Amino acid sequence: MRDAVDDFLDQWAVQRTDLDLDAMGAVGRILRLSRLVNTHLKDYFAHHGLETWEFDVLATLRRSGRPLTAKSLADSVMISSAALTNRVDRLVTRGLVARESVPGDRRSLHVTLTEAGRELVDVTVEGHVRNQRKLLSALDETDREEFTRMLRTLLISLGDTH
Repeated sequence: MRDAVDDFLDQWAVQRTDLDLDAMGAVGRILRLSRLVNTHLKDYFAHHGLETWEFDVLATLRRSGRPLTAKSLADSVMISSAALTNRVDRLVTRGLVARESVPGDRRSLHVTLTEAGRELVDVTVEGHVRNQRKLLSALDETDREEFTRMLRTLLISLGDTH
């Protein structure tokens, strides 16, 4: 079976017979897969009254098990401090997170889940795990493990480490 990327590669192969298109095919598929997965996730989160970024912030706080400084939270969700401030403001307005002073440091604030935020993320993450499994259902367990291993290898090679 062919996918949309095969059609693009066929066109390039006719126009530029000198190019080795293997990497273009792999990267093109990663990009298309990312867009398709993001669309499915966005739809799932919308069903729970959330945007993807809102879930990302709430889930980061929940999985950390403790309040986080704004810097730690921004680093974890891979956004700038300014973008995080805007996002936290919106989540505070919705009553899903709160800001608290850091004892002994008047310049720093902790961001913490409210009870409503914790309840929402706990309910949402259960379905999120099921949804992710569904998104990968075309792969059997062995294929999923190999796919995960290959993705990890690529991410590490591109500097995505702690």
